[in-house]
Amino acid sequence: MSDLELRHVATLAAVADEGTFSRAANRLGYTQSTVSQHIAALEKAVGGSVFDRPGGPKPVRITPLGAVVLSHGRDLLERTQAMNDAVDRFKAGEGRIDIGTFQSVSNVLLPLVVRRLREEHPGCDIRLLEDESDPPPIDKVDVMFYDGRVDGDVEHLKLLDDPYLLVAPQGAFPDGPVRLTELHRAPMVAWPPTCDQPRVERMFASSNVEPRIVFRAAGNEAVLAMVRSGLGSAVLPRLVLDSVTDDPALTIHDLDPSPPRREIYLLWQSGRTHSPLTHQAIHHARDVAAELVEQFRA
Repeated sequence: MSDLELRHVATLAAVADEGTFSRAANRLGYTQSTVSQHIAALEKAVGGSVFDRPGGPKPVRITPLGAVVLSHGRDLLERTQAMNDAVDRFKAGEGRIDIGTFQSVSNVLLPLVVRRLREEHPGCDIRLLEDESDPPPIDKVDVMFYDGRVDGDVEHLKLLDDPYLLVAPQGAFPDGPVRLTELHRAPMVAWPPTCDQPRVERMFASSNVEPRIVFRAAGNEAVLAMVRSGLGSAVLPRLVLDSVTDDPALTIHDLDPSPPRREIYLLWQSGRTHSPLTHQAIHHARDVAAELVEQFRA
């Protein structure tokens, strides 16, 4: 059976379907002698006749051994065709991609990337993993959005700088920048002391400013809701505030001095071969980030 070839199985199926070697040859685009050679090679491989040949114009009849080979052979041909179709779809960008993300990217940048991928490749399979652990689980995804560089065998593509801004209830501060010193002992809503929050609190500490934290919540919407209620102000990255720039209950201010900006990267494992869909995702992430930067400047 080691000499059994897929093309011989395909010829077996064609002869069984068409009833004669000549019609099978026409269907496959072979000469009749080539069909005969394929069937002879197949019979040698399986150790017996797969067709009874009555001769003349009468159709050939499949033998019991041929029926066994044909039954399994059709399954093999179908699976091979399915594999070929899957490979073709993969090469065309219709495969699967796993993308790691975090909260503010999930709300602003990532939806634009996903929309463009699905417009180009409606049949693609996009899986998203929102994970803000440190270090991020880059080995579980094809690419991952992350707010910083990480050590190890990781490729980094910087997408944008995300400035920290002050969001406050309407009327809490005059228009224009707010000095950090004005936030000393002022009520503030904040994230838990994980992710970006330690960076924000180190910024305050370096300026000898100690806001009065009155509420902590992991969800951006919960933080903004509490600011909107008048409970306090919050220092959040620009991406988080994208959906509230026109909210009449809130005002957004630059800080003076301006804090160091959060850096947003796209990460993937070094030495990894990308699928065409992953290449497209990286391309779109770069373009969308550039468009957001221009939007922020406007």
